[in-house]
Amino acid sequence: MLQIYDSYLKKKVDFEPLDEKDKIVKMYVCGPTVYDKAHLGHGRSAVSFDVVRRYLEYKGYEVKFVSNYTDIDDKMINRAKEEGITVSELADKVIPIYERDYKALGIKTPTVQPKATEHIEEIKKIIEMLYEKGYVYTIDDDGIYFDVSKSEDYGKLSGQSLDELKMGARIDVNDKKKNPYDFAVWKFKKEGENDFWDSPCGSRTPGRPGWHIECSAMTWKHLGEKFDIHGGGLDLKFPHHECEIAQSCGAFGKGTFAKYWMHNGFIQVNNEKMSKSLGNFFTLEDIFAKYDPQVVRFMFLQTHYRNPINFSDQLLEQAKAGLERIHGFVRTLEDYKKNFLFDPVKPTHSYALSKVFESAMDNDFDTSGALGALFNTINMFNVHKDDKDGCVDLDGLIKQLKELDSVLGVIYPYGKDRIDESVEKLIEQRGEARKNKDFKKSDEIRDELLKKGIVLEDTSSGTIWKKA
Repeated sequence: MLQIYDSYLKKKVDFEPLDEKDKIVKMYVCGPTVYDKAHLGHGRSAVSFDVVRRYLEYKGYEVKFVSNYTDIDDKMINRAKEEGITVSELADKVIPIYERDYKALGIKTPTVQPKATEHIEEIKKIIEMLYEKGYVYTIDDDGIYFDVSKSEDYGKLSGQSLDELKMGARIDVNDKKKNPYDFAVWKFKKEGENDFWDSPCGSRTPGRPGWHIECSAMTWKHLGEKFDIHGGGLDLKFPHHECEIAQSCGAFGKGTFAKYWMHNGFIQVNNEKMSKSLGNFFTLEDIFAKYDPQVVRFMFLQTHYRNPINFSDQLLEQAKAGLERIHGFVRTLEDYKKNFLFDPVKPTHSYALSKVFESAMDNDFDTSGALGALFNTINMFNVHKDDKDGCVDLDGLIKQLKELDSVLGVIYPYGKDRIDESVEKLIEQRGEARKNKDFKKSDEIRDELLKKGIVLEDTSSGTIWKKA
C-alpha cells in the first residue's frame, strides 16, 4: 500500500485517490514565477514531483498533472521595468529557458501547463464568490483583501495560530488592513504599470490578481473544486499554500481543494538556505555547464524529497561517480547479452529488484531506498556473473531495470553520457575484428574511440566501455 506524508495532517497516510475506481489521480504542483532563470531549488521541486507522478503511473494510475507558470506579479512587473520590456515579453523570454532546463532534467511535460494571465476570468469569479460570502473587503487605491479572521482553519497547514503568525513572503505592510496577515486577492493599478484588467466586485479601478489567488483559479479550472495532491516547495507552505486553502475553501466550501499536501525540502549551501541575498545562488544553466543534467537529477534522487540537500561540488562529484557505476552496469548487461555469455533458458540467479524498489517507493516515495536496492542488485550481479555452474536471468533483470527507469530516469543514459550511433557502430566493428583476430584493425578502432572520449576494457566476460 502506497503511503505518503501529508503535510496538512503531519503524518504518513494511506494513499486513496478520489477516483480509485477509474484509477485517476489529479495533481497540481506550483510552478515558477518566470521573472528569472531556473535555479537548483526549481529543479529539485520539479524532479521530486516528476518522480511522484511517474511512480503513480507505474502503479497503473492515469495522472492528470497540472503545473503552472506565474506570469504576472510584483517580481514580474519590476523585472520587466528594469529590462525595458513588457511583462508578457519577459514571460515569453524566460519560459523557454525553463522548458529547456526541465527537459534536460528528464522531467515529463505536464498534462496542462497554464499561465496565470490566461485565467483572469476564473480569478475574478472566485473573488466575486468570496465577496458575496463576506471573505474579502476593499481598500481604496490599494486592492481587494482576504480577511483571514473569517477562515477558521487558517494556519493549520503551517501549524500556526493567528496569534502566532508573522508577516510572510509577499505580504505587504499596510495599516489599512484589518489584520496584518490579510493578503491581496486583487491589486489596483499603480502608476507606470501596463498590465491590468477590469476589476471585480464593482470597482471602477482596473488592476491585476494577487499571487495566491492565481493558483486557486487554475486548480479550479483544470482539476475542479477538489483534487488529490497539491505539491510544492517547503517555502510555499506559508503563506502561499495557506492562502490558497483559505480562498478555495471560502469560495467552494470547507472540505474542498486538495486531499493531500506534499512539500519538498530546501536546497542548502553550507547548511544555509540557498538565496540570492546570501550570494549562494546557482542556476540550472550554471550547473549544466559543468555537469550532465542527469547527474543533477541523480543527485536530487539520492536524498528523500522531504529532506534538505546540502549542495556542493563534492556532492555532484559523488553523484557523477554513482551514476557512472549504474551506467557501467547497464553497459555490462548489454554486452553480456549481446555476446551470449549466459544461457537464458536455465537461469539460476534471478533478482527481486522490482519488489524491493516498490517497497521503498511505497514508503512516501523513498528514492534513496530505491537507489539502494539498485546498488545492492549491482553488487549481487558482480558476485554471480562469473559463476561457472550457473546463469544470470539477464532478460528478467533488464526488464526490471527498464520498468524502474520509467520512474527514476537515471538508469539509462539520456544526456551527454549517451553515446551516438556512430560510436556504437565502431564498438561493434571492433568486436567483429577481435573475433576475426584482426588485432591491427581492433587497435585502430580502439584509438579512434579514445579520441572520442570512449575507453574500452576487455574482460574475460567480454568488452565494456566507459567515458574517459
